Amino acid sequence: MELSATAYVILGMVRGEPRSGYEIKALVDGTTRFFWAASYGQIYPELKRLSEAGLIEGVDSPTGGRKRTVYTITADGEEELKAWLRQPPVTFEMREEGLLKLFFANALPPDEAVEILRAMRAHRLAANRELRAMEPTAEEKDDPYPLLVLRGGLEFTEWFAEWCERMEAQLLKETAPERRSS
Repeated sequence: MELSATAYVILGMVRGEPRSGYEIKALVDGTTRFFWAASYGQIYPELKRLSEAGLIEGVDSPTGGRKRTVYTITADGEEELKAWLRQPPVTFEMREEGLLKLFFANALPPDEAVEILRAMRAHRLAANRELRAMEPTAEEKDDPYPLLVLRGGLEFTEWFAEWCERMEAQLLKETAPERRSS
């Protein structure tokens, strides 16, 4: 059985402690979503597949009259996760709508195109503030790896914001004659 990236997200999230689908989604939203998101529409079907494959086990654990299943990783699931972790990464995917818009920005006047870079910079600076707010909590944990990833995210968002600023200056310099003649 070939597993999806979402399946490995789930295995990793339930490895530390038993979690419901809702708790997995909340944890993803507070951690990996900055570089690897997962929706409820991906999580719940994968929970079923992983359970059927014997890689996780679900236990009914209702709360307040609501149906709730909490999942734990099995020994086979632990081995599958470790085998995946030992393989080199094969996926490189960066989805950045701002870059996509910038790619087609020649459809806009230069003054409007530069706003794409400004918006991208503002977005990255906001993301950096959000990540920075997570740093104290990540530093308190015994597991050093999420902190390493968080620091990578901080450095990337800082670099990306600076890149946007440099590209804005370049674009303004290159389009200065056009702006004066219009």
